[in-house]
Amino acid sequence: MNIDAVFAGGGVKAFAFVGALQVMEEKGMSYSRLAGTSAGAIVAALIKAGYSSNELYELLDSLDIEDFKDERLSWLPFNLTKWFHFYFKMGLYKGDKLEKWLREALNKKGISTFADLPKGSLKIIASDLSRGRILVLPDDLEQFGILPERYSVARAVRMSCSIPFFFEPVKLFNRRKRGQSSYIVDGGVLSNFPLWIFVDKRTKTRTRPVIGFQLSPDINHVPPHPIINAFSLFKALFETMISAHDTRYIEDEDAKDIVFIPINENVKATNFSITEEEKRELVLLGRKKTEDFLKAWH
Repeated sequence: MNIDAVFAGGGVKAFAFVGALQVMEEKGMSYSRLAGTSAGAIVAALIKAGYSSNELYELLDSLDIEDFKDERLSWLPFNLTKWFHFYFKMGLYKGDKLEKWLREALNKKGISTFADLPKGSLKIIASDLSRGRILVLPDDLEQFGILPERYSVARAVRMSCSIPFFFEPVKLFNRRKRGQSSYIVDGGVLSNFPLWIFVDKRTKTRTRPVIGFQLSPDINHVPPHPIINAFSLFKALFETMISAHDTRYIEDEDAKDIVFIPINENVKATNFSITEEEKRELVLLGRKKTEDFLKAWH
């Protein structure tokens, strides 16, 4: 069966997608179009490039995720350096190593730019903070005077993964308006689960079935945020910001087409020191929830 699929953001929790994809392959599912935000964008891009679920697991399992924490060299003392780069570069880590890894992984399958993929088959979600709007890549690059088909897939995915304050934002220059540029960050800031992406704006319908993969429980099982001080308030604010809009949309429209994979709260998106056992548990959880979903899905 040929479907479209959408993957939510979730950092290292995305290992659960591997288990989900294994089940989809076993059931004979194939993908016409794929979309994703942040870690979901990585998965969508690699699957569209031709990676199988098992190849994807080997690829993710083989890398040392700690390597993505690429700090800038400086003559300043360590703590002062962190604050200096955090303030002026707007992120603790550059994000260059993440992009390099993505580029090499995609190149192994012959993918460099969006021209190497069927037109419209991959949609990456990012957030344009300068203009205050969602970016759908590669489509919206035309607004910057950039030919979408010539743009690097790895660069687009890196934009979608630029977690605010953790990775430096990507600066995108506008070739149509000299002197203007935008700071692009993680798509999860505005739409962490872009299930709306494959709905035809004119007819309000879908070309084919769409299945979404969400790394959280459905809205009726989302635990409340404990707020006891300013730090917990900021955490609750950020988590609400990246999920509330999408969750409300899901509640009203499309819960029946979504594989909800409720990840343990102890597994954080940026927990780059995740153990092998935790990876396997995430894969098994993704498998189980997808098997349960497909038993009832029509």
